[in-house]
Amino acid sequence: MTKFLFDLFPVILFFVAFKFFGIYTATAVAIVATIAQIIYSKIRHGKVENMLLISGGIITVFGGATLYFKDPTFIQWKPTVLYWLFAASLIGAQFIFKKNLMRSFMEKQISLPNIVWTKLNLAWAALFVGLGFLNLYVAFNYSQDIWVDFKLFGITGILFVFIIAQTLLLSKYLTPVDGNLTNINSDDINKDAK
Repeated sequence: MTKFLFDLFPVILFFVAFKFFGIYTATAVAIVATIAQIIYSKIRHGKVENMLLISGGIITVFGGATLYFKDPTFIQWKPTVLYWLFAASLIGAQFIFKKNLMRSFMEKQISLPNIVWTKLNLAWAALFVGLGFLNLYVAFNYSQDIWVDFKLFGITGILFVFIIAQTLLLSKYLTPVDGNLTNINSDDINKDAK
């Protein structure tokens, strides 16, 4: 939960600043908040996750363009660019480099058959593609107020529902042992799948 709030920190500050001061102040606040996240991560953990660095680069470029040109279109495109970059990374790693990024992120928590890892990776990629299109639709068909509300509550809600659904689907690969859930051996699952 702490990680979730940490990841949402710039979005929450953007939302609050927008409600009181408007899009340009909110954009500046989001840039500063993301840079602060990067610095905090480096000091606290000695390293910064690649996704945070990518997000920081994108918010700095698109937010900077918004402030320089006084055009909110750039900051409205930022989530879409970020989501599509995530989707491209998941798909590219899967099919070009034969590396499943979702497996890399989650294999310490759960053991799954290869086919399930592939489906999970593609499901996340599809989600990010869809979120990118949805962001553009809301940004350019509704008011800025609605877009900002959607950015915080709509996107977060969609991600929350997706994660709950994913957890429910993956729960069949867990088995209770002494009251605790543990992984089923993926070799056993692979035998059953044959």
